Amino acid sequence: MSDETNGTRALVGITGEGVRLTVSRDAATVVDGVALGFSLGGTRLGVAPERVSVTERVVRDRFTLHSGKATGPHDYEHRETVHTFREEGVVWQAIVRTGPHGVAVRYALPLLDGTAEITADHTTVPLPAGSRNWVLDYQTWYETPRYGVDTADLAEGAYGLPFLTRLDQAVHLLITESGIDGRFAGAHLRWDGALRFALADETVEVTRGVVTPWRVLLLGTLAELVSSLFVEELAPAAAPELEAAGWVRPGRAAWSWWSDFYSGAQLAKQKHFVDVAADLGWEHLLIDCGWEETWVPEIVAYASLRGVQVHLWTIWRDLNSPEDLRRLALWRSWGVAGIKVDFMESESKDRYRWYDTILTESARLGLMVNFHGSVIPRGWARTFPQVIGYEAIRGAEYYVFFENQALTASHNVIQPFTRNIVGAMDATPVAFGAAGRTTGDGHELGLAVAFECGITHFADHVDAYAARPAAARFLAELAPAWDETVLLAGDPDSHAVIARRAGDRWFVGGIATGEARTIHVPLDTVAGPDAQVWIVDDDLTETTATGSFDVKIARDGGFAAVVAPAGTEVFRARSRPRLTPPEAVPIAEPDADGTVTIITGPADRLRPPPGWTAERRTGTEWLVRSRNLLPGRLGVVTVERDGDDGVPVVAHTRVIRPLTEGGHALSDLPMIAFTNADGPVERDMSNGGGNPRDGGPLRVAGREYARGLGTAAPSEARFHLGGHAHRLTGAVGVDDESAGEARVAVLADDREIFAADVTAGQPVIPFDLDVSGVRTLVLRGSGGVSAHVDWVDPIVHVNQPPSTN
Repeated sequence: MSDETNGTRALVGITGEGVRLTVSRDAATVVDGVALGFSLGGTRLGVAPERVSVTERVVRDRFTLHSGKATGPHDYEHRETVHTFREEGVVWQAIVRTGPHGVAVRYALPLLDGTAEITADHTTVPLPAGSRNWVLDYQTWYETPRYGVDTADLAEGAYGLPFLTRLDQAVHLLITESGIDGRFAGAHLRWDGALRFALADETVEVTRGVVTPWRVLLLGTLAELVSSLFVEELAPAAAPELEAAGWVRPGRAAWSWWSDFYSGAQLAKQKHFVDVAADLGWEHLLIDCGWEETWVPEIVAYASLRGVQVHLWTIWRDLNSPEDLRRLALWRSWGVAGIKVDFMESESKDRYRWYDTILTESARLGLMVNFHGSVIPRGWARTFPQVIGYEAIRGAEYYVFFENQALTASHNVIQPFTRNIVGAMDATPVAFGAAGRTTGDGHELGLAVAFECGITHFADHVDAYAARPAAARFLAELAPAWDETVLLAGDPDSHAVIARRAGDRWFVGGIATGEARTIHVPLDTVAGPDAQVWIVDDDLTETTATGSFDVKIARDGGFAAVVAPAGTEVFRARSRPRLTPPEAVPIAEPDADGTVTIITGPADRLRPPPGWTAERRTGTEWLVRSRNLLPGRLGVVTVERDGDDGVPVVAHTRVIRPLTEGGHALSDLPMIAFTNADGPVERDMSNGGGNPRDGGPLRVAGREYARGLGTAAPSEARFHLGGHAHRLTGAVGVDDESAGEARVAVLADDREIFAADVTAGQPVIPFDLDVSGVRTLVLRGSGGVSAHVDWVDPIVHVNQPPSTN
């Protein structure tokens, strides 16, 4: 029986070799003899079944993409046939969908009682002799290089999705998956003379109903594949409450990790990235490893004044239990807009169940998600629109970790025809400062368009862009989202010229591999002959043209361009305005019952921490109740109001429970702020290096200490005492892991009450200080560039419970 849509036809029949699928386009067979079937336990299905029935229907639907190659509403029509077979006592189904540019198959067990185990997927695609492929060697996080290879030279082994084959000069085949969730394991391909789907797990437990994701065969010209949304069309619809998802905000992000590895721990550096990003009109800031919760609310508030949203990096295993997941709600309560989750590195069913949890919780909280160390996209842009990026590509980070494995131009050119067709690709482009880079500057700039991601995180330091005026101008003009994507010219072996439309302007990115040459850029399909074109080439030189144009590129070069209708403004970028924050008292102390009153502006809103409540008593007065807040601990209440570009402008009040009678170790108390030369201030360990919790034991002059604070001068650690303590005891010295000397001091409400010089190898210097009535305590280290200062056993002592008046 056949299934046909707009010239694409799928025929499923039973031959002497088993169940086979044949696909044709415009009456010509393009893929013949695709084997269908799978193994259920020890039973192989698809060999010699009896056909029970065939049902047909038309599937019409509409969905809205909030990021991707074509945002906005999208209508589609598929034809679906369900082929029901009986074999070896098992009733199974092959469900076939046909769209204008593709065919997809998935399997179902409609009568299964209880559970069963799928032990193999026998979907097998033959490749014609003389075909050519663009592939990557399989790795569960998809970061091996992509390369071109003729079928005759394709080595036996495992290959990752998507897999692109040129069937003839007009028709290409892209093999991938769609519609996966925690009921299934992912798959890849194995080549042994044919392409076979291989499951990530040896066995996958299934229940009645659909038991595999869609196995997708995209078919068409390269231009048709590049523009296709077939993978998203096959994915499940979003939940009704996610259809609008107005909080999903595609755009451009500043990212400091690539250019300054430990900068994620430095608040001042993150503020600088916000300033330059806002001047360029960008929407986001990603803070990678090293951030510390003490100052995250401060950077969120600072960025919000310019309409910039903050995203935080985390590792998947730190979100792997119900207790861990509470962190997401806490970060969201501060005003954090999204997360970058890293190192999943698995296609197993168990890991997809973890994805299900993160997808559901981030959707509930309104957090955007960028998956790194991850699987490839399989349609989640439709089902979970908050997913604005996946890595699953060898991107610019390989310049950092593998200087002898610089990204090649040929690797880059293949991506728009393979990986990026199936969804957002966080390759972190435009790495001007990469060591060992062989690509031209125009190539790097062109990647900003040629590579699509819901939020594009630019690799280089923001100052590197500011120092290149033409590049900065283009990246400021670059649209945050796309209405349409078109391939203007190219081939996976030579070059890619991608055009993406935003409103009435087109942005064009050209990337090439090979010798210097001139590339013709035809604009006939996207713009009129009188369109204005502004071009930036490999010399980062600006030129202009009218209509279709030729551009000279260097070896492994490229270009970027903006195309605007005649008579309109070509340049429309604006810096983000600086807004006034809401008024918020920095610190408040609750009553004995955990209640505190917070005064705001009449248009302001409160976002309390998880488990807290906030009740508006009058137009400006809120009653906030904290639960289970221990003495000396704090919770952050966010005050927000409408700001620029839909981003709330925020301020924060830290609600701190007063200290009770007794001794309190400073390493157990929250800091209200800190600065530190090398990473965060560490608790109960030495400073170490630039990452959190990378220190060793606190050790001064050969003696080890269990409790204290590890710092690197110059540093300050600030604590709220609220006037409740009366003594501070402890000692201070230079940790044995470092050298040099430093000046240290203790400040009480900005008044110095202790100072000393500490030197490596010398014993700690003790102190016993009167801090009666002191509200803010600061431990300071200065003057020692290399000295790691340990504050050992610092304890604040409280004589009696604080007054609750």
